[in-house]
Amino acid sequence: MSIKLIADSGSTKTEWCLLQGKKKITVSTQGISPYFLDAAQVQAILVKELLPKLKKNVPTEIFFYGTGCSNPANVKMIRQSIKAVFPKAKITVDHDLAGAAKALCGQSKGIACILGTGSNSCYYNGKKIVKNSPGLGYVLGDEGSGTYLGKKVLQYYLYNTFDVELMDRFNSTYKTSVTEILDAVYKKPLPNRYLASFAQFLVENRSHFMVENIIEDGLNDFFFNHIYKYRESWTMPINFVGSVAYGFRDILKELCDSYELQLGKVLKSPMVGLISYHQ
Repeated sequence: MSIKLIADSGSTKTEWCLLQGKKKITVSTQGISPYFLDAAQVQAILVKELLPKLKKNVPTEIFFYGTGCSNPANVKMIRQSIKAVFPKAKITVDHDLAGAAKALCGQSKGIACILGTGSNSCYYNGKKIVKNSPGLGYVLGDEGSGTYLGKKVLQYYLYNTFDVELMDRFNSTYKTSVTEILDAVYKKPLPNRYLASFAQFLVENRSHFMVENIIEDGLNDFFFNHIYKYRESWTMPINFVGSVAYGFRDILKELCDSYELQLGKVLKSPMVGLISYHQ
């Protein structure tokens, strides 16, 4: 019997699901991004965090959808790392955006968007990605993502733009300093995850008008720089996946309504959609 292992990997975490007939084993490990990890580090995550939880089930097919896997060099590195741990498995490595499109659209046409730690978008024709607005990463792009919104929170805090109430809430929540923040962003590893962690401040303070403005402006930047670039956006559903999309789905609905766009599915994670696609 075929044993399939599906992975949906972002910068922060990787969700795995082992499918054997009707039996499912779900596992979570840290994120596997080829931009932040080398082959040895990827293998170490698979051996230490994944293998023990698979309970001696050996996959025959592995479908890995990951951030950074539109780059052929990154695909090669990820495939070789997986092959070293699962030498007998047939391995398919594809971009996380392809996974999102399959999870959101299945065999149908539509716009597929990721709004998680990072952001990305594409037009999917029911079989493959036909158009892709470039994902420029957290320094140059990632509009609407957790990293983008977290960066705005820190800017408002460091520039003293927050009012007294929000400054007090921020200080009591994080108990940090300017020096600590700048060290984490410019000197320590995985600054994108660090920045994205501050998006939670927006979730916890949604009743405040400044917080609502940050969320709306950040998501609007995503619409303007990504969704607007597809002619198909005006005739097909706009689908979203990711923690940010799911957490702020009410604002996505408002933006779609104001731009006369059709909001499609909004999923917290692509895994449910990927399971039904591969089954």
